[in-house]
Amino acid sequence: MPSAEEQKPVRRKEALLFIFLVACLFPLLSVAIVGGYGFIIWFLQMLYGPPGPPN
Repeated sequence: MPSAEEQKPVRRKEALLFIFLVACLFPLLSVAIVGGYGFIIWFLQMLYGPPGPPN
C-alpha cells in the first residue's frame, strides 16, 4: 500500500483528469454528437425530402 505522501500526486492527477473530463471533454462530445445527428438528418432530408406523406 502506498504511503500518504505517495498518494498526493496520484490524487492530484485524478482530480485534474476529472475536471478535464467534466468541464471540457463531455460538453464537447455532447455538442459533437448532437451536431452530427443534426447534420445526418439535414443531409438525408436533402436527399429524400422532408418526412411525411408524399403530395
